[in-house]
This record gives sequence, C-alpha cells and structure tokens, in this order.
Amino acid sequence: METKEAKAIARTIRIAPLKTRLIIDLIRGKMVTEARAILKNQPQRAARVVEKVLNSAVSNAVNNNKLNEENLYVKTCYVDEGIVMKRAKMDSRGHVGRNDHKTSHITIVVSEKNK
Repeated sequence: METKEAKAIARTIRIAPLKTRLIIDLIRGKMVTEARAILKNQPQRAARVVEKVLNSAVSNAVNNNKLNEENLYVKTCYVDEGIVMKRAKMDSRGHVGRNDHKTSHITIVVSEKNK
C-alpha cells in the first residue's frame, strides 16, 4: 500500500540550525493541528518560520495530493546547516576576529495517518 506524503523545504533561513532544531523537535510525529498549536505558543523566532514551512507542506498535501487535512501528521522534519556568512569583527589589540552568520535549511514532510 502506497502512502502519499507532501514535502516543503525552506532554504537559507537566517537562524542558526541549533536554535531551529530545538523547535523542530517539539513537533516531530505530532498531528498537524497539534503541531500548529505548539508553534503558536513558542516565543522563538524560529517557531514562526517552522510554522510557515508546516503550512506550506500541508497545502502541498491538500492541493497536490488531495489528502484530508484532519488526518495529516508530521512524518519527518529536520534541519540541515546552510551556508555560513563570514564577517570580520574588530578584536582587541588590532586583531580581526570572525563573526559567523549561520543559516538553516528546514524540511518538513507530512503524511496521512491510516485510520
């Protein structure tokens, strides 16, 4: 039996992957309605971005695969490291330090639960 699933990816988001993984771990394996409620109540900036990616995956499932939104759950979700933008920052005694701006690639896959 083939299970249909839909995926959404957000690339090069300017939030560190470690901070984003803390949010992603909260919704893994949850129903979509429960995951949305969890993300709404998180104060972190990463929660807003993850919520947008989740909504995109759900709309892909509903519009492209004709799945029922009430039966959807977060099958897999993960955060990969994106590019690191390296910036120079003046340090003490005339040295130049580095200020790294890390980015994330967020992937969420939703699937339909069999009743």
